[in-house]
Amino acid sequence: MFDLKANGTTLKTEVVAGATTFFTMAYVTVVNPLILSQAGVPFEQSFTATIIAAVIGTLLMGLVARYPIAVAPGMGLNAYFTYSVVQGHAGLGYIEAFSAVFIAGILFLILSMTSLRRRLIEMIPANLKHAITVGIGLFIAFIGLRMSGIITAHPDNLVALGDLHQPSVVLALVGLAVTLVLLSRDVKGALFIGMIITGIIAYFADMLSFTSGIMSVPTLPEGILVWNPITAASDVIRHGLYAVVFSFLLVTLFDTTGTVVGVAEQAGLMKDNKLPRAERAMFSDSVATVAGSMVGTSPTTAYVESAAGVGAGGRTGLTAVVVAALFVVAAFFSPLIGAVAGLSAITAPSLIVVGCLMLSNVQQIRWNDFDEAFPAFLVILTMPLTSSIATGIALGFISYPLMKIVKGKWKAVHPLMYIFAVLFVLQLVFVPH
Repeated sequence: MFDLKANGTTLKTEVVAGATTFFTMAYVTVVNPLILSQAGVPFEQSFTATIIAAVIGTLLMGLVARYPIAVAPGMGLNAYFTYSVVQGHAGLGYIEAFSAVFIAGILFLILSMTSLRRRLIEMIPANLKHAITVGIGLFIAFIGLRMSGIITAHPDNLVALGDLHQPSVVLALVGLAVTLVLLSRDVKGALFIGMIITGIIAYFADMLSFTSGIMSVPTLPEGILVWNPITAASDVIRHGLYAVVFSFLLVTLFDTTGTVVGVAEQAGLMKDNKLPRAERAMFSDSVATVAGSMVGTSPTTAYVESAAGVGAGGRTGLTAVVVAALFVVAAFFSPLIGAVAGLSAITAPSLIVVGCLMLSNVQQIRWNDFDEAFPAFLVILTMPLTSSIATGIALGFISYPLMKIVKGKWKAVHPLMYIFAVLFVLQLVFVPH
């Protein structure tokens, strides 16, 4: 089914790649419920909802789209849901807010059944596709540096070198050194083995403990929250959540598109600048968004941490199936997963290394043509600085047609680029971030 030999991979490689992706993104099972709890969503409800959305989306991505890409509730989207939507609208409860996510998911699903998604991927200029891959690489490397404490916040310079005497920083640097040695020696599954070794060191250094036990039974204390499209639509109309639906739809659309394109290009899965089975990939994400909103989580997206699995050799949907299976297991081992995911030093080295691997695409960008170079530069620069793939893409989509118009090459730009450029301007100006 997955045609492993034709894709230059093996069963063992795909399993290791799936485990690598899972452990680099396992933090979502803890962080997402914590953020949503500030909107009033019970922790157990959103924890189980996160697992359900991740399993459905990732399993569909593996079995239907057959890509080594994991899907889960998006970081940033959950913060927007909590702080801008629920806390930003007086008298709005989280169930009504999930109605907006539900409607956005249905619209997303309808779009995924049309040729628009495929055309959307095909219309993105090759230069911007390379830039998206590089930008994602810098973004996830920055996530790894920031989460591990190697890079820390600074009141004047925004960021600065962290405290190298902190045990977690030392552990992250040791883990990075171990991973680099394994990679330099061409050890198969180097990223995953590096995490295992780092985890063992952390355990014996008393930095990793399992005080809350190992297992727990997942529950949905409030059951299904949203299921009726008519009721959901009336909630959106009654509370005037049109901008919220538009923002969720646009950000999810391009967050997923950007990540899928970037990771697929890194894995060598793009064919003639086109992404095979593009509609299936977007269908997987849209179904997960709808399902997640029904049980209590914010919109899903393709995860940039999937690049870690690709870096470990994952090339087919079997990688995603392994990730989905591990999410099912995680549902019963939340204390264990929470302990590992809570110590960022274990997973940060993989993100830093994968960021390096993804930067190779920078050589494909046409730096000699300024009208091509500047939009690409803007995408690469703003993704890590704004901590948003969608924002980086938005600024690229806005600047690219503008540069072409100034250059007198406006006919070379796909008409859809102009439409989405206008939509992105409206979204950036009028929708809170």
